[in-house]
Order: sequence, then structure tokens, then C-alpha cells
Amino acid sequence: MLNLPLTFLQRPAASTTPRPWLLVLMHGVGSNEQDLFSLAPQIPERFHVLSLRAPFRMGPGSHAWFDFSIEPGGERSINEVQEAESRAVLAQAIQSAAEQLGIPPERVVVGGFSQGGIMALSLLLTQPALMQAAMVWHSRLLQQVVPLTAPADALRGKQLWLSHGTHDNVIPLAHAQAIAHHMAPLPVTVSYHEFPSAHEIRPSELAATVAWLESLSTTPTAF
Repeated sequence: MLNLPLTFLQRPAASTTPRPWLLVLMHGVGSNEQDLFSLAPQIPERFHVLSLRAPFRMGPGSHAWFDFSIEPGGERSINEVQEAESRAVLAQAIQSAAEQLGIPPERVVVGGFSQGGIMALSLLLTQPALMQAAMVWHSRLLQQVVPLTAPADALRGKQLWLSHGTHDNVIPLAHAQAIAHHMAPLPVTVSYHEFPSAHEIRPSELAATVAWLESLSTTPTAF
């Protein structure tokens, strides 16, 4: 049984998998660990799927990685102390889960939707040693983490799945394009995709993401 600092749901990898991977999922604001765990049946069986609950409670069944407010001009301001706390406890949870499962960082993928995607991207940029790849759905880059980015050498060879909806009315498409622009000079392989959707993961986006996960975990270079 996994012992982690956050509440979670898990689906083990198939027992016949010789070298399993770990996929860690993080939900959006106001949701919980059940949300993305519903995708587990469609994730390749070589992945141990772990869905985490954010530490800050907003209400019954409703959690967040950090509080935020929207200013009159549309700018978002975040609770930076909560974000830093969440990032630290996530790093601890990911490292601990990988160690307990005997899965090296070279076979760890960290992903999330919306605010969970913000956390996944932040962890890739600041603590790339925890993972091989990050998966970011309908999200944005926190300017607060940019100064904390790891050296380019630490990011070399890492991979990023980045997808967004062209009709996303919660986090506009421009935020995904800004992430792609920010990542361009870094030695990270980015798979960027836009889908004709709102703030949601439609079947076509999930299928494309799963295909990316498959290719990631079956390449000859995979450890």
C-alpha cells in the first residue's frame, strides 16, 4: 500500500508489465482526485495511474492547489505561499510514489488539467529530475516559477505534451501558445496540439494524448 502525503486513487500497472511507468494526475480547481481518475481505464496498462487530491479544501469534494483571484482588468493573482506549498508536497508525493513502486524518474510522467496542469508544468520546469515528461491540458504558465527554472542541462531530453481548446473560455488559448513560445528555446521536446473544444478534455484530445503516452513508453530509448 502506498504511503503518500496527499489523498489519492490508484490503478496499478498490469502485473505482466516488466518495466512499468508511473503517471501522476492532478485535477483542476474545485474538483478532486475522482475527476481525472475516471480516465484511468483508457490509459495504457503499462502505466501505474495515480490521481492526487489537492491539499486546500474549498468545500465538500472541492479542492485547489492554490487560491487565486481575478483582478478587474482580468489578470489573475495567486496565493503564492499555497502554490509553493503545493509544489513542495507534490514533489515529495511523486518522488515517494516512484520510490515505493520501484519506478525510476526516467519512467515517470506528471500531468494535469487546468490548475493541475499549471502544477505539472511548474514541476517540469523547476524539478525536472523527478520525471521524464509532463502532460499539460488547458493550462497556463505561472510567471512566479519562471525565475526558479532548472538549468538547461537538467531539462535536456525531457518531453512535454501541451494541448488546449480553441474555444476555452476559462483559460484562453493564448496561454497555451505562450507556454509553447516559452518552451521553444529550452531543450525539451514539445508536442503541441489545439482542439476545437472548450475547457474540457474531449475524446479526440484524450485519444491523441494516450497515443503520445504510448509512443513515450514504447520507444527503444525508454529505460
